[in-house]
Amino acid sequence: MRYSGFRVFTQGLRGNTGWTPAWRKPAPKPAYDIVIIGGGGHGLSTAYYLAKNHGLKNIAVLEKGYLGGGNVGRNTTIVRANYFLPGNQEFYSHSLKLWEGLEGELNYNVMHSQRGLINLFHSDGQRDAFARRGNAMLAQGDDAILLDREGVRKHLPYLDFEQTRFPIYGGLYHPRGGTARHDAVAWGYARGADRRGVDLIENCEVTGIDIQNGKVTGVQTTRGPIRAKKVAMVAAGRSGQVAAMAGMRLPIESHILQAFVTE
Repeated sequence: MRYSGFRVFTQGLRGNTGWTPAWRKPAPKPAYDIVIIGGGGHGLSTAYYLAKNHGLKNIAVLEKGYLGGGNVGRNTTIVRANYFLPGNQEFYSHSLKLWEGLEGELNYNVMHSQRGLINLFHSDGQRDAFARRGNAMLAQGDDAILLDREGVRKHLPYLDFEQTRFPIYGGLYHPRGGTARHDAVAWGYARGADRRGVDLIENCEVTGIDIQNGKVTGVQTTRGPIRAKKVAMVAAGRSGQVAAMAGMRLPIESHILQAFVTE
């Protein structure tokens, strides 16, 4: 089913009785060409692009809970390409271009809003660091504007510009930055992957990784063993635990962070 404003309108008149599920609920098959561990944003998008760009169909995404229930649904939703270091710059610059066409590609409203992003600086040293970052962004082909105090005030007049503990000296403005609805991103990629034949298997926790002669041959799950030619580990903060099942130690630690949302 293709989504459109006309379909939303007609379904509203019909009491929303004609919608079909956004993705299937298949039982796991005994074997796949590729098994992806983790049903978050990266796992679902990996499955989607493998199917769309490379024509691979025999893929399963295994999620121990529900799709989008992990990190992708618990973040600050910021979309940006204001990075400084090589590697990060190219990665996020390309990512931002994907974001700008994502809703049309997925036929799904991920509520991507390019309302702009401003990082404040509170000292001369921070200003110099942000100036270097802005120059690096411009050299990469992304947008960056260094604002003084009054420039920030024009964009954000409701901030406290008095002599507070951390006085506002200015900010680095990234006009193409913005936000997206993180849940909708997961749902959009899930729907797109499912439409291309990917099996999305929820409530299927990986409990072990099968290895023969130094090669991964499949996974053990709470819904039975699954053979696989390739296994992708896309488990965010759980990556270290998953890697340990294959005898690998990753230099990754998970730390609890807190954030609050303003309206």
